[in-house]
Amino acid sequence: MDLHARYPALSDLRARARIRIPRFVWEYLDSGTGVEATKARNRVMLDQVRLSPSILHGEIAPDLSTTLLGEDYALPVGIAPVGMSGLIWPDAERHLARAATAEGVPYTLSTVASQKPEDVGPHLEGRGWFQMYPPRDPEIRRDMLERARKAGFGVLVLTVDVPVGSRRERQVRSGLTQPPRLTPRLMAQVARCPAWASGMARLGMPRMRLIDDYAGQTKGLPSNKHAGYLLRTSPDWDYLRWLREAWDGPLVVKGVLRGEDAAALEKAGVDAIWVSNHAGRQFDAAPATIEALPEVRAATTLPVIMDGGIEGGLDILRAMALGADFVMMGRAWHFALGALGAEGPAHLADILREDLKANMGQLGLQRLSDTPSRLR
Repeated sequence: MDLHARYPALSDLRARARIRIPRFVWEYLDSGTGVEATKARNRVMLDQVRLSPSILHGEIAPDLSTTLLGEDYALPVGIAPVGMSGLIWPDAERHLARAATAEGVPYTLSTVASQKPEDVGPHLEGRGWFQMYPPRDPEIRRDMLERARKAGFGVLVLTVDVPVGSRRERQVRSGLTQPPRLTPRLMAQVARCPAWASGMARLGMPRMRLIDDYAGQTKGLPSNKHAGYLLRTSPDWDYLRWLREAWDGPLVVKGVLRGEDAAALEKAGVDAIWVSNHAGRQFDAAPATIEALPEVRAATTLPVIMDGGIEGGLDILRAMALGADFVMMGRAWHFALGALGAEGPAHLADILREDLKANMGQLGLQRLSDTPSRLR
């Protein structure tokens, strides 16, 4: 089967994934919070960014590689953390880790993943990123950091845009709990998705296994108030300073939308700024990340990462034109898994690769670093 003929774009993968994933799982993956205005704004504002084609450059053989935090990557895009990936597709974390290694891009494991760092790290060849929801207890913090380090995760990502839990009304309406409890209504949805069901039957329903090690087994919590909330705190600047001293590798702070915060983070010793509005899942009046990006870029000399609404190579170039050094995608990789199983992430990487080449050719770009020169 020619995957490019049947699924030439992310939208095709999304459409197929929606059929193959039970509805309550789809609502978890695809939803935002409130009326989902922030989620929609991410897409709308990306479409407002215009780039000017440039002519008479002869043959273009674009270089898609980039360097970030001392590592060379084959593409300027990585895999963002998504909680409970293993609910979206069986064994998702390990599928994505293997794909990231094969494609030469970073994979970020969430604290609230369905696999522990020790389960995923061996597939990442020492180049994994670990995303941390900040535990309140200092002993748990130290142990979690040590486990991530020993498992081969070299970059630590502190997520700071979840000071309180969001409501995620659409997700709540779906009936999903943590850990998942299959009611008759949800079982009817599962029955319509045999590939997903067979994988779950083989592996068992997923849990937040790292969290379980510290919080114990919990039952029937609402999916927007999962067991991770029993451990976490709302970090402050003292917490960040503690973390900076405790972690001897690159430290990235995720969830930044203001230039003044980026400048303060640089002074505090972090190594990169991640512009994110949590894909519209936390606060429904937030600016689109592409709107916030120029202010953050102007405020810091650190590498700037961006996520939010990215759907292809052209969106990656839009972000880079406005100051991003690197782009992350979360939902997209899970659409790919849902659509095609284990081979989906490689196909998505190929879509992004070919889309980058096509659009760089139109812009007359040999190098990604020249993208800002084509901003209209």
